[in-house]
Amino acid sequence: MAPREFNVLFLCTGNSARSIMAECAINRWGKGKFKGFSAGSHPKGAIHPMALALLKELNFETAGLRSKSWDEFARPDSPPLDFVFTVCDQVAGEQCPVWPGQPITAHWGAADPAAFVGDERQTRRFFFRIYTELDNRIKIFTSLPFDSLDRFALERRVREIGKIKPPEDR
Repeated sequence: MAPREFNVLFLCTGNSARSIMAECAINRWGKGKFKGFSAGSHPKGAIHPMALALLKELNFETAGLRSKSWDEFARPDSPPLDFVFTVCDQVAGEQCPVWPGQPITAHWGAADPAAFVGDERQTRRFFFRIYTELDNRIKIFTSLPFDSLDRFALERRVREIGKIKPPEDR
């Protein structure tokens, strides 16, 4: 019997940059083992142009990406979620919907690249820094020994991953 994919939802307020980049990263690194999704509590309705440009530069398929509400994942017919990660501090403090599947949750906060103010080069560099921070966490997450961890150990590990800071922030 083939192992099933784990469904992972990344949440942010606007669903225009961080959560979108995390969705792409987990779909790349967790191919066959994880299916990534993203949503926002107050979606912007569009993906930030710099996030799209960076993802294209990193050879991600961006055609199906869209900014969407977290309500899409709280419906009875939504895919059951195994993990829900908040990637911004604001949404982590909000009252989340009840997710189908009793997922393991953790906060993986990262700075908001969409709020960064600078010239195009500085903005691209900041977006790449945030992408790298999320990408590193996702690589660690996807390499966890899921078969040998019970739920409590897994909860502890995913919360620890959220505390990993990029080298320049240490």
